[in-house]
Amino acid sequence: MKSIKVTILGKQYPLKINEGDEELMQDIAGFVDKRFYDFRKALINQPESTIMVLASLSIAEELFMANDGEKPGKTSDEKAVFTDINGSLRKILDEIEQENSDI
Repeated sequence: MKSIKVTILGKQYPLKINEGDEELMQDIAGFVDKRFYDFRKALINQPESTIMVLASLSIAEELFMANDGEKPGKTSDEKAVFTDINGSLRKILDEIEQENSDI
């Protein structure tokens, strides 16, 4: 692990990261910092905590949209399992509907 500091809204935050991830983390912190500043400009009279929450929600929305509405962090294996489960449930529901259509 490596220790670095990132600056967001003028404040430094110490982070522990994996070796080789320093540039990526600096880029991420820069992205977050810019988004926070953009929201700060648009919401002049709001407290910093509100600005940070709204900017974080905006970033999360972008992440969800980039993942086609899926929650971030799901692996392709997890998605495959859920697809299989959904297919099995659809078959069971179709069978139940077919059995009940005779009634």
